[in-house]
Amino acid sequence: MELIALGCDHAAYQLKENIKEYLIGLGYQVRDFGTLGPESVDYPDYGIAVGEAVSGGECDKGIVMCGTGIGISISANKVKGIRAAACSEPFSARLSREHNNSNVLALGSRIIAPEYARCIVKAWLDAKFEEGHHAKRIQKIAQYESGDPGK
Repeated sequence: MELIALGCDHAAYQLKENIKEYLIGLGYQVRDFGTLGPESVDYPDYGIAVGEAVSGGECDKGIVMCGTGIGISISANKVKGIRAAACSEPFSARLSREHNNSNVLALGSRIIAPEYARCIVKAWLDAKFEEGHHAKRIQKIAQYESGDPGK
């Protein structure tokens, strides 16, 4: 079973715990990068840690959370090879995997309820990259990321 990296800031601590329990119930292995409580922390620390774990192959996918999902997704996306998508509903989450091959899902604890977050996570985990013409676009992103702007 896949190993999922989890990370969050203080605003999303309760949501992370909820999602962790949900993932374990589905049979996934989980590596929790924190935060481990509601005390104020900086979201980049956790977005980058999850991004590095996924990019380095230590974990198969990652899920990051903050108040909106935006700041922590920006942080995760600074890691080479990460395609983090901030999603607030299942349709975008599914398409982020099918079309963009996202490897990190970002959720906003102040945007979505825990039960709905579980639906988003399930849609994202169940989706598969469609490859085809989408692969060419992902390759262009990787090419630029490697320092070759291409054309």
